[in-house]
Amino acid sequence: MKSSLSTGKSLFLLLLSSLLVLNAFAQDSRKIINLNKDWSFQKGTNSTVERINLPHTWNAFDVMDDTPGYYRGIGTYKKKLVLKPEWKNKKLYLYFEGANQVTEVFVNGKKLGSHIGGYTGFRIPLSGLKFNGTDEVSVKVDNSYNENIAPLTADFTFFGGLYRNVSLMVLATAHFDDNQYGSKGVFVRGENVSQTNAEVLVNGNLVNHGVAKKIIVTSVLTNANGKKINEVKFLTSAKANQTIAFQLPKIQVVNPILWSPDHPYLYQTTTKLIDYQTGKVVDEVKTTVGLRFFSFDVAKGFFLNSKPCKLIGASRHQDFAGMGNAVPVDLQVKDVELLKDMGGNFLRVAHYPQDQAILDACDRLGILASVEIPIVNEITESVAFTANCKVMQLEMIKQNYNHPSVIIWAYMNEVLLRMRHADNAERKQQYLNNIEKLAQELEDLTRKTDPTRYTLMSNHGDVNGYIKAGLVKIPMLVGWNLYQGWYGGKSEDFGPNLDKIHQQIPDKPILVTEFGADVDPRIHAFAPVRFDKSLEYGMLYHQIYIKDILKRPFIVGAAVWNLADFNSETREETMPHVNNKGLLTLDREPKNTFFLYKASLQTKPFLKIGDGSWKLRSGVANVNENKVIQLVQVISNTDTVELFANGQSLGRKAVVESTSNWNFPFKDGVNQIKAVAISKGIKIEDNAIINFVVQPFNFKDGQEFKQLNILLGSQRQFIDQQKQEVWLPNKTYENGSWGSIGGEIFKPKGNSRQSYGSDKNIKGTTNDPIYQTQLIGLDAYQLAVPKGKYEVTLHFSELVGTGASNLPYNLDSLIATNKEVPEQRIFDVFLNDKQVIEGLNLSATYGVANAVQKKFECVVTDDKGIKLVFKNIKGKAVLNALQIKQIK
Repeated sequence: MKSSLSTGKSLFLLLLSSLLVLNAFAQDSRKIINLNKDWSFQKGTNSTVERINLPHTWNAFDVMDDTPGYYRGIGTYKKKLVLKPEWKNKKLYLYFEGANQVTEVFVNGKKLGSHIGGYTGFRIPLSGLKFNGTDEVSVKVDNSYNENIAPLTADFTFFGGLYRNVSLMVLATAHFDDNQYGSKGVFVRGENVSQTNAEVLVNGNLVNHGVAKKIIVTSVLTNANGKKINEVKFLTSAKANQTIAFQLPKIQVVNPILWSPDHPYLYQTTTKLIDYQTGKVVDEVKTTVGLRFFSFDVAKGFFLNSKPCKLIGASRHQDFAGMGNAVPVDLQVKDVELLKDMGGNFLRVAHYPQDQAILDACDRLGILASVEIPIVNEITESVAFTANCKVMQLEMIKQNYNHPSVIIWAYMNEVLLRMRHADNAERKQQYLNNIEKLAQELEDLTRKTDPTRYTLMSNHGDVNGYIKAGLVKIPMLVGWNLYQGWYGGKSEDFGPNLDKIHQQIPDKPILVTEFGADVDPRIHAFAPVRFDKSLEYGMLYHQIYIKDILKRPFIVGAAVWNLADFNSETREETMPHVNNKGLLTLDREPKNTFFLYKASLQTKPFLKIGDGSWKLRSGVANVNENKVIQLVQVISNTDTVELFANGQSLGRKAVVESTSNWNFPFKDGVNQIKAVAISKGIKIEDNAIINFVVQPFNFKDGQEFKQLNILLGSQRQFIDQQKQEVWLPNKTYENGSWGSIGGEIFKPKGNSRQSYGSDKNIKGTTNDPIYQTQLIGLDAYQLAVPKGKYEVTLHFSELVGTGASNLPYNLDSLIATNKEVPEQRIFDVFLNDKQVIEGLNLSATYGVANAVQKKFECVVTDDKGIKLVFKNIKGKAVLNALQIKQIK
């Protein structure tokens, strides 16, 4: 029922109630008690019981090991509840901010409730309590695969556990209520907002679990300084166990201060329930309010408060290095602060609702946001799947409704990526029809629940497929996840592809909801190519994308995939189990790509030596030289930059697409780099210290030799950050120098992504790039090192095959099941004419994709140096990497 002030009697009662409130000093409002400390936890039924604190996940570490898969099952959490006797007449609830993904809650052995879905909060009412110190809450959480719960599959890890805060809510018998969808039960929004006027609407639900009583509902709007602007209230009668929907009169605001990224001004409403008889405040909810109005135009883009505003920022996953998704609030808020520091104004909260602290930070910092539920890749055509998706959508909307930063609700991502029934045209069409039906139902539900925001679906690059499936016509906005120049094609194809999509769908505003390229910060390449994972390729890729996005007004917004690296257990590649497309690392260290966006988006002067984080470098000098010329990149939004090499100016260069590139003369040892720019009469500078190891072209007797690390079959450098070692790409042997003799670079068959090397997870190492490239069929490797004693380490890994076992392979079985057959290669290795390896059979002895090291010592007494000779017995010999150290 709805209550209103429509009669003179109501007005009289309202005035009387106001007097009661003014004279009332008693308050009996809600208490929220954090329960994160001192839980016991048991994984499955056979593991030991641990003492833990929340937030907690049982998958923080098993997702990073070399064993495929991670624990998906049941975890049980238990905790003693110490309840105060004075709470016996209160309504008690447990509030879970997030538990993945099916949760059952018991108190004293009695099941009190359950929840489906891993990314939204929920409330469980407590009953049957003893209040004598023996009450125990038990929470069973299950992250097993469930075909009726989204997400079914995705390029991220489904961490299990109580990974967000848990609280005890102590409420009066009459309180604001949303037991069904986990919100606070009070919803606030701005309406009819303009530069000169605005209205604030407050509505919600209250419940009275006690005796019938009269209740005053009041809401006060204050400005950012706490000054009262206006107040509205009404009186209602609530019977015992009655739930009442209420809507307060509109609060008028004259000359509102509008919320925007540049000025995220927040008002606040304090909404109370007051017992009419006693004057006690029995419940209170505070809500921040941002007054803004916005629209999307298919040709001109996004407008906020009547001003054009290009939405540009990043998507975000919620996990952190070593923590999984059980991340403290302060680290989560830091992500939003980093996005703001980057110059971004848009956060795609993907692919699921995240901690309320994220959107609180967006409200405070002025970041516009899109939030979505985790329907990713595919759906299940069941009544239960549809019902669960609808509940997720309602929970997402109602729990995040009061955030002014949220402008978009979304509900599907790349839903055609894993197409079912591809071999049955009729059944496939039925599946597509069911996806369309679910999308339309979610669209209708969203618009009905919150008509003030826009709706969005994000699709992968199969534009014609989504158009044909009828999915493009359903949402108000269409997002495209585009990776030209990464998963296929060239980066230069991106802009023309945007134009083509706009022509195909001229009536829908377009966002680029994903784009990115893997950047492993340990890898560098001076001739970068697609899928080499180098920082340099990532920079070139993003420069093209930034330019093409910014110059097209019909692209209303764009979100880099991703703000930070994130865990994806099924990925292999150079850093197994991590998607490296982040602008920040998994532990939130910025990459050069982060600084590129900072230079492109920030308005205040910015200057950064892009290779400042590349503090250890190496290279090979030219003949008779003792220095190495290598690229140094300066990232800036100024017009020109001057660079200094060890105190000497290299001159000034223009900044083009936020970078200036320099041929820097590195000497052996410590190198000082300084970049200077003048912007608006203000001098800004950045400094970096680089330790450089110059490897001479020719080694001479008497010359100090320390170490040489070589990647065979590679065109990239690799930095072992733990050992502080630089691995250089191989070169062909030249007289008096070092290099390979014979052999060809390993190139994977049937892999359109990579031009060389493997993307397999190499087990037994965290330095996978050392083993992911190789030379095949090499005859020898020669190094004209000075006289002395050396340690020679050969690094091997078989890169062809399934990698499923390190036992001898049953080739007939592999062939019969059409699996990748490992190479049958057997070879000997001789070191300075001495046989050091006999009949090495990598696949039979060690299996596929395992790191193998063979270490030997030798003494060089003449000018011939070190020579390794490979003799084939069967197939072709391989070598992945080589390490030479002089032994003192």
